[in-house]
Amino acid sequence: MTSTSFWLVSLAERMKLLKVLERPGIPLHTNASENDLRSFVTKRKISGGTMSRDGRVARDTMLGLMKTCRKLGLSFWHYLGDRLGLDGQATPPLAALVAAKA
Repeated sequence: MTSTSFWLVSLAERMKLLKVLERPGIPLHTNASENDLRSFVTKRKISGGTMSRDGRVARDTMLGLMKTCRKLGLSFWHYLGDRLGLDGQATPPLAALVAAKA
């Protein structure tokens, strides 16, 4: 939209377009959401999907945990090892890390 066409839009429409300025922390695009889904789709295309509902739930759970760890700057393998009780550095629960980052 050019600056001249912006003024041709009704006031109500302009207010909707400018609503984003009230919450500057919200991104203007959905690239982050689309990137989050990309690994799920790629994995599904390569493997042809799962053979059961339980397999799909397990895959989705692990990919979700992996993405969350990556966003928090945590090693997924260290997190998983800690949850399985392997020796190594203790990792706090993801819920606590997400809450602390928010």
